[in-house]
Amino acid sequence: MTSAMAGRTRQTVAILTDFGYGDHYVGVMKGVIGSIAPKASIIDITHGVPPQQVTAGALLLRESWRFFPRRTIFLAVVDPGVGTGRLPIAVDTRSGARFVGPDNGLLWSAAEAAGIESIVELRAPRYRLPEVSATFHGRDVFAPAAAWLATGVPIAALGPAMARMNRLDSVGVESHGRELRCRVVYVDHFGNLVTNLSRADFEQFAARFRGQRLSVTIKRHSGIALRCAYGDAPAGAALAIFGSFQTLEVAVREGSAANRFAAGMGTGVTLRAH
Repeated sequence: MTSAMAGRTRQTVAILTDFGYGDHYVGVMKGVIGSIAPKASIIDITHGVPPQQVTAGALLLRESWRFFPRRTIFLAVVDPGVGTGRLPIAVDTRSGARFVGPDNGLLWSAAEAAGIESIVELRAPRYRLPEVSATFHGRDVFAPAAAWLATGVPIAALGPAMARMNRLDSVGVESHGRELRCRVVYVDHFGNLVTNLSRADFEQFAARFRGQRLSVTIKRHSGIALRCAYGDAPAGAALAIFGSFQTLEVAVREGSAANRFAAGMGTGVTLRAH
């Protein structure tokens, strides 16, 4: 897309961060984008990623990107390594989605799902702010890069090509006889405990023990039943369910599983056949 074409087309920049809602950081990033690309449409995915939790940010980005317009620019900043040797990058994909953020694994799963086509290091001074702080690359590096992409600047102009990007080291699901062991990878606003057990892995396990009862254990709490909907459990009861992430969740109807079980990211969850 040329700059002239971009000027006639309203580009979308979607932002995801762990900056929260009480400080000025997100507003300043939007100000930078608006100064460079005043015609861009800016959408907040969330700024409630738990601080420094790259894995949670990566999960939310992976679950979000496909629901946006084709040429959306995803600006994601969960960056505990800001100011260190980790690289700032932009990624173009076969699906048309573009991703801007730190090369710490945050962008990888979403970009891979979108079909990675090219990766560049954000090095060109022209497409940064004149002064780059050691603590706020969201303002000084990533927001300008996303904004310039929204004006039609080609991704190759932002810096040199890279052969690969960093991916997250993920803890897999482990099978032990009549058990599948997984972990909580995200806790949502409702206190639902989202695990890394996919529906496909669940169905493969269930097929091995067809006709047998399956239940979930978290910490010392066992016998949690699998349900099709939150409303299938009595009020206040714990349940296990496949939610919108298409992974197993532990929930409490009209309550918080995180509070009930004093659980969070990294807590072990076991699916057991009886």
